[in-house]
Amino acid sequence: MYRFLLTPRWVGVHLFVVLAVPFCVFMGSWQLSRFEDRMNSHHVAEQAPKAAASAAPAPLAAVLPDTTAQVTQDTTGRTVTATGRYDTAHQLLVPGRDLGDRTGFYVLTPLRTNGGAALPVVRGWLPGEASSANPAGIPAAPAGDVTVSGALQAPENTGTQGVHSAGGLPPGQLGMISAASLVNVLPYEVYSGWITVTDATAPLRAVPPAAPSNSGLDLKAFQNLGYTGEWFVFAGFVVFMWFRLVRREAELREDTALGLVPDQDQAVPAESPGKLEEALPGD
Repeated sequence: MYRFLLTPRWVGVHLFVVLAVPFCVFMGSWQLSRFEDRMNSHHVAEQAPKAAASAAPAPLAAVLPDTTAQVTQDTTGRTVTATGRYDTAHQLLVPGRDLGDRTGFYVLTPLRTNGGAALPVVRGWLPGEASSANPAGIPAAPAGDVTVSGALQAPENTGTQGVHSAGGLPPGQLGMISAASLVNVLPYEVYSGWITVTDATAPLRAVPPAAPSNSGLDLKAFQNLGYTGEWFVFAGFVVFMWFRLVRREAELREDTALGLVPDQDQAVPAESPGKLEEALPGD
């Protein structure tokens, strides 16, 4: 009954199934491995700030040797110390930042290090609108040489919560804390990272360090998981359709052998010329 499976047409079907199923399984396994990699990356990123915060404070030069060095997931949240002078003439307010259930702004003052470059220092947070802030209510930065200690943070981007990237802010305000933004308002080089001080001067409130971005657990991770299911479903569908087509072909041949399926010529008998002429309308 199943000798038809050895015909050239069915050999082509078998070859397609033999190639399609392993391919679908391979692609599903690859997507699953991508999802697991992102989950592992997220787990490492979650643990990195805790390990960095518990590590002993490190000099800024040991973590960011120069302005081209980048903040990594391992160094995000690391307590660093930097020595220099606050440049109060270029102090900036960063509006639209939440702390708890209130909205306010950061007070950012560049710290000119001995090397000449500046380290952006968020000295604290105040509630209210930055545009209506009273300068007298913002504590002045310490004068002279100071040593500042704080949690190192990666530069912000357009996906960071609270960032104002549309522009149009009044002078003295900054929408995004990053070297790319600060280079337009500061007359000297800026480190890629910034720090939030551990102890803020009242009424400033210390800003807690943020978790590193792009930790792996994002929409792409769940897309990988969804693609995994799709590829495995495709593999099962190919096998299901193969069995269905084989069974259908076998049943059709069996019915044909028993005479249950008439030949095509018998199923549609040819009409005689006379009947065709009778069916035509008269002149």
